[in-house]
Amino acid sequence: MSEFDLKTEKVAVLMGGASAEREVSLMSGSGVLQALQSLGVNAARFDPAERDLLDLKKDGFTRCFIALHGRFGEDGTVQGALELLGIPYTGPGVMASSIAIDKLMTKHIWRADGLPTPAWRKVDSAEATRAAMAELGCPMIVKPAREGSTLGLTKVSAVDQCAAAFVLAASMHDEVLCEQFIAGDEVTIAVLGSGAQARALPVIRIVAPEGNYDYQNKYFTNTTQYLVPCGLPEGEEANIQQLVLKAFRSLGCRGWARADVMIDAATRQPYLLEINTSPGMTSHSLVPMAAKAAGISYPELCLQVLQSASRDYTL
Repeated sequence: MSEFDLKTEKVAVLMGGASAEREVSLMSGSGVLQALQSLGVNAARFDPAERDLLDLKKDGFTRCFIALHGRFGEDGTVQGALELLGIPYTGPGVMASSIAIDKLMTKHIWRADGLPTPAWRKVDSAEATRAAMAELGCPMIVKPAREGSTLGLTKVSAVDQCAAAFVLAASMHDEVLCEQFIAGDEVTIAVLGSGAQARALPVIRIVAPEGNYDYQNKYFTNTTQYLVPCGLPEGEEANIQQLVLKAFRSLGCRGWARADVMIDAATRQPYLLEINTSPGMTSHSLVPMAAKAAGISYPELCLQVLQSASRDYTL
């Protein structure tokens, strides 16, 4: 982590980009930019879909707040470019970012470290998807291995839905994942900081219409309920926070991230679904909500994340 100097630093807020989550990224980035400017930070908008990343160096930017989502934003590619440019950036580094966006690789690492995650199968056809359902049970989740915001995800409730679910997921990425469905409470947990100083913010319990927390219900409706305090049984919140910190460190994350967890209604066992290394910062986003519950305002959150900007390597 490099020390932040408010008076001398010039900050680029990276937003937009070329992923399927461009629209949400523009909303996140606009909020972050306004917040940083309100604190007196010399910050400017920078869209990698419109400008060459080399312009960051030419224009004298000394630090980047990554508000890009999905591929070409939180998958290690932009992080690698910023490493080569020698510009500190927010969020996890190259390797952690590239692993975290890959749901298959994330699961392999978590399982190797003894962390609970739903059973899964990698599939390459509709026929393989149907075979996965026979093993994993019904209903089942089908999703692309590398995509965010539930894009391309289907909750499959019958065998005859498998083919369409596979085609949709495969249209987003050529690796498709079938995952055991965990019925129960859906929660999300934000982490701020790095190493031993990393801390989990209050748990948020998500209650979506008919249990369908999809892209539309995440960003563009007001029907989803976000409960904080989460109302979980005594002791569960602290246990889940500790689990998420282990998951964060297991992948080598730093700076900040947000993990999604399902809690089995029958056993109360929490299962890690995925971890987002460039979380949303829109008016509907969950990290600002958790931060507010912890007494951290939106501008303060943006500044804390910015101050944590770092690089994997120093030349």
